Amino acid sequence: MELGILAGAPPCQPFSKASQWARSGRTGLTDRRSSCVWSFFELAARFLPQVVLLENVPGFVRGETSALKPIQARFEEINSKYGTQYRVAHAIVDACDFGVPQHRERAIIVALRDGAQFRWPLPTHSVAPIRSYDAIGGLRPEILPLPRGKWARLLKSIPEGRNYLFHTPGDRGEPLFGRRTRFWSFLLKLAKNEPSWTLPAQPGPSTGPFHWTGRPLAIEEMLRLQSFPKEWKVSGSRQEQIRQVGNATPPLLAEVIGRAVGRQVFQKRYRGGPSLAIARKTRIPGPIEPGTVPSEYTNLKGDHSAHAGSGKGPKPRIVAAS
Repeated sequence: MELGILAGAPPCQPFSKASQWARSGRTGLTDRRSSCVWSFFELAARFLPQVVLLENVPGFVRGETSALKPIQARFEEINSKYGTQYRVAHAIVDACDFGVPQHRERAIIVALRDGAQFRWPLPTHSVAPIRSYDAIGGLRPEILPLPRGKWARLLKSIPEGRNYLFHTPGDRGEPLFGRRTRFWSFLLKLAKNEPSWTLPAQPGPSTGPFHWTGRPLAIEEMLRLQSFPKEWKVSGSRQEQIRQVGNATPPLLAEVIGRAVGRQVFQKRYRGGPSLAIARKTRIPGPIEPGTVPSEYTNLKGDHSAHAGSGKGPKPRIVAAS
């Protein structure tokens, strides 16, 4: 009996854009956490599955940290040694284009053993995406987390769908910050009528996206924005739960890719759309009007200059693989 599919998702931190602000981050295949990539290929060489699938952040296949060429070289070695015809296909897809209520770019690598070209599923929701309110507008979480930290009370003064840039010179808020002097998700709030931004796995107290009411998202809301079924739960402390949800691949995207593999390689037939699909609501309430800036922040008003740098964060500290 042969193995049908071998799928894996190596740790994303060595390739993640979010890690560019950490001195030990974004070091690609030189990072010791990437050693599991080669362990994965030892399994591929041992079992020679019909399909090999890898999933990660976009930096896995593009930019300075790309692992694409070494992976292609490893497949060529396997083909030469075992007479297989693995043909590598890769794409960067936005989960939002396939019905996930969240903009979340993922790199997918698919290699078919028989040399066939993998056909990527076509986007189904590019024109009419599933919005945040479609997914969590009717939820009643057990616990509503409260905002915390230095900037907690400033959230109410930021409109839906905006971040700290609302309070920069030239925008409609108060000039409290300079443009591009903070990371994009700083005080970032959801808009009811738009998909969510990417949910992080290790957010700070001021890292969004926040609920449109100006509070952190409940775990139940994070799960739904990732397209997990309503009945799913995660265990552990809130921090551990956030990490589990934020590190996950949206299940709906996985189902879409899985169906494409099933149809092309295993001659599967599926009735109807994906089982994890989320429906659009017919009506969404209007946006909440932002409040005024609390008095404890008014001393920040001033002529703040924009950041003139490249926006790539600090240079990472190279960690040699062991």
